[in-house]
Amino acid sequence: MSNVLPTQHQEPTGFAEKFKADAKDRLQSFRSGFRLGELSGSLGDLGTLLPIMLSLAITGQVDLTASLIFGGLWNILTGLAFRMPMCVQPMKSIAAIALTNHMSMGSVMGAGMGVSGVVMILGLTRTIHYVQKYTPMSIIRGIQLGTAVSFGGKAADLVNQAKSFWGDSWTWNNNYEWAVLSFIIVFIFYYRSKRIPTAMILFSIGLIIAFIKLYTDPPAKAVYPKIGVYTVSVTVPTWEEFKHGFVTASLGQIPLTCLNSVIALAALAQDLFPERPAGTPAIAVSVGMMNLVGCFFGSIPFCHGSGGLAAQYRFGARTEVSIIILGLLKIFVGLFFGSSLSGLIGVYPSAILGVMLFVSGIELGAVARTVNDGVLSDQKRHANFIVMIVTASMLVGFKNDGIGFLGGVVASLCFYVGGRWAGEMDDDANAEEIIDQGNAGATTAIRGANVEHEQDISLRKVTPETDSQNSLEPSQLDQAHKSAARP
Repeated sequence: MSNVLPTQHQEPTGFAEKFKADAKDRLQSFRSGFRLGELSGSLGDLGTLLPIMLSLAITGQVDLTASLIFGGLWNILTGLAFRMPMCVQPMKSIAAIALTNHMSMGSVMGAGMGVSGVVMILGLTRTIHYVQKYTPMSIIRGIQLGTAVSFGGKAADLVNQAKSFWGDSWTWNNNYEWAVLSFIIVFIFYYRSKRIPTAMILFSIGLIIAFIKLYTDPPAKAVYPKIGVYTVSVTVPTWEEFKHGFVTASLGQIPLTCLNSVIALAALAQDLFPERPAGTPAIAVSVGMMNLVGCFFGSIPFCHGSGGLAAQYRFGARTEVSIIILGLLKIFVGLFFGSSLSGLIGVYPSAILGVMLFVSGIELGAVARTVNDGVLSDQKRHANFIVMIVTASMLVGFKNDGIGFLGGVVASLCFYVGGRWAGEMDDDANAEEIIDQGNAGATTAIRGANVEHEQDISLRKVTPETDSQNSLEPSQLDQAHKSAARP
């Protein structure tokens, strides 16, 4: 018999060996990632990106060329760094406040820099890691669920910009019919997105509609795509603009970025890609770097987000290849078409974008089903569910992630203190006792009924003529069971 032991796989130890193994693994990922599903998945987050970016570009609060070029650059770099379809999306709270308060470009840039500076410090000092470590999973799932519901509301707003099914206000290019058709396409192929590129199909339909609309029935002062070489310029906010942007917009964006763009995103990445976990410090530093560079050139303030990752995953993205392709496309379009694309984006059907955003919310909200994974206590499972609902409800109701987070923390602490000092929940204990008594009574009744039924069968064997008088009918068994089970 041979005494040779089987050779075991050894992990590479030296720097050169690790670099070679990593390069080989990345090359294999690139080869497997070039498929329609990845390309389709890269377009999954356009329902969030396009409306916000266009709104700020039209008002001159961000530079469209810089937003496209730097957005593409961050897509490529974060894809290579995290090795997953890490989304790059606008900071929604800053965008909303900027549009409402008519902030200048310098103030918007200052707001983005302020948020990124704070988040980057939290990442470099690993403080964000401790926030994640001591935040209950029920609160994180509540933030994800609340964000999903908010996405549904924003999606409805986009669809409602379309015209009705009929009437004088109906338009062929943006109507409810396109929304219904997009909805049907998505859900027919919902679980086949790796093979059927639904996002790419919807995006292509919308692009064709936009081209036809722009060149056959253009709006007033239409801007047509024009090929050329578009460059960016340096934008340095003054101290007054920075202070105004930080106080007005940054303070509301910081909790949103920390909770949804870092902590909730890390949890979702762990769910979707357990073999490639993304740490909260690394994500926080990534958010900081994006805006501390891009905002000096007029780019829209960017962040990551759990909703964007969920959308890209649902539409077929599984590797970093999807967002690297998207990044290259953004850079190409930004360099050679730049701000001239604003007219085309402006007539893109909002009905289709709304459906894509709606699906993003559904996929993000679906992870809330795992809030009680691994929890065995019924009381703890119930408490987790309540905390999740409290967090989501307050987030949606007050339209603020920070308030939702605080509501969840207070509810969770109250449950903890109550369980620590006041003992078990009386109502649950009584309910369990009643159920146990009911089950015991039902079992006794069933046993008695079965005994009577067996005796009746014995009698029938001796005196078959009395069968109709002594037999115990199934309805009587059911009645005995119900009577005994009733407390």
